[in-house]
Amino acid sequence: MKYKQKTDAVLLLEDGTVFYGKSAAGKGTATGEICFNTGMTGYQEIFTDPSYYGQLMVTTNSHIGNYGVHAEEVESEGMKITGLVTKDFSQRYSRPSAESSLEKYFEKENKLAISEIDTRAVVRHIRSKGAMNAIISTETTDIDELKKQLSQVPSMEGLELSSKVSTKEPYFVGDENAEIKIAVLDVGVKKNILRCFAERGCYLKVFPMNTTLDEMKAWNPDGYFLSNGPGDPSAMSGTIDLVKEVIATGMPVFGICLGHQLVALSQGVSTYKMHNGHRGINHPVKNLITGKGEITSQNHGFVVKREDVEQNDNIEITHVHLNDNTIAGIRLKNQNCFSVQFHPEASPGPHDSRYLFDQFIENIKTHKAS
Repeated sequence: MKYKQKTDAVLLLEDGTVFYGKSAAGKGTATGEICFNTGMTGYQEIFTDPSYYGQLMVTTNSHIGNYGVHAEEVESEGMKITGLVTKDFSQRYSRPSAESSLEKYFEKENKLAISEIDTRAVVRHIRSKGAMNAIISTETTDIDELKKQLSQVPSMEGLELSSKVSTKEPYFVGDENAEIKIAVLDVGVKKNILRCFAERGCYLKVFPMNTTLDEMKAWNPDGYFLSNGPGDPSAMSGTIDLVKEVIATGMPVFGICLGHQLVALSQGVSTYKMHNGHRGINHPVKNLITGKGEITSQNHGFVVKREDVEQNDNIEITHVHLNDNTIAGIRLKNQNCFSVQFHPEASPGPHDSRYLFDQFIENIKTHKAS
C-alpha cells in the first residue's frame, strides 16, 4: 500500500496553546469548539452525530480508522464534526465488510483530520482549562495568522445550531400500519434513535424544528419525542415555547439530550455550559427509581441546573451521573413527560438504558387505553 506524503499540521487553542502534528486526511483549515470523546469504538457514528455540529473532535483512543467505514454506521447524512485531532490515524483497515478507509471518507466529506498530536496532553489541558474554541490547519503554521482566524469563531455559549441540522421537510420512518404513531421534533436527531422506535413497532413522522404544535397535532400522534441536537439550548426560545405547548397537551412526551434540556427550560429550569462536558460510551448513571446503575453513552456540553430542579415541586430527579452528580434524568409530576441527558440508543455504547424506549411506549399504550 502506497502512503501519501504527510505535511505539517498545527492545532491552536483559544488560550494560545499550540500542538504540532501531521496531516492525516483532507487539507485546509477548520475551526470549532474543541471537545474529546473517550470511546474506543464507534468513531463513524460519533463523526456523523448532529449533536457534534460545529465542534473539533479529539479522540482519546490512541488509533482511529483501523476498521474502516460502512454506509450503515452513520447517524445523519454526512459528517457533522468540523475536523478531527488524533494520535494515530490508520490508513489501513482490516474489517472485511468495510466499504472504504477512513481517509477516503474524510476526503469524500471534504473534512480535515490531523494526527501525530499528543492527544493525552490535549485532553489534560481541556480538562484543566475547560472547553474552548480551536483551529487546526495543514495550510499554514503561522500562529499569528491562525490567531486572527480563530478570533472570528463565535463561542458555543449562546449559539443556536439546531437549525443547521434539522430536517427542512417532514419525513416518515417505520411501518405506516403500526399501532403507535410518534411525532418527532427534530433538533438534530440520530438515525439510531429512530430505528429503536421503528424496531418496537412505531410509525414516526419527523418534523422540522420550526414546525407548530397544530401541524404535529394534525397528524394525530399518540406521543411526542424531543430529539438530541447541537448548540446552547437556552438560545432556542421559540423551540422552548413549542416544547412547553407540547407538554401541556397531556400527551406522553419523551426527550433525549437536547430534548431533555428543552423540557427543563420549558418548565422554568435553567441550563449552563459545563467545564468540558460528557462525551463517551462508558458514563455511569444511577437510576434513582430502581436503584440500579447503568453504563451510558453521552454527548453533551450543557446540563440542567440541579438547584433549579430541587426548587421545583413538579419535577422529580430520576437519574444522576455518578462521576459528578449532575442531573441525568427527570420526570414531570404534573404531566406525562420524562427525559434523560444520555443516549439510551447507545450507538455506540452498551444497551443498559434501552428500556427507556419501552417505558415511553408503555406510557403511550396506557394513555391510549385511558
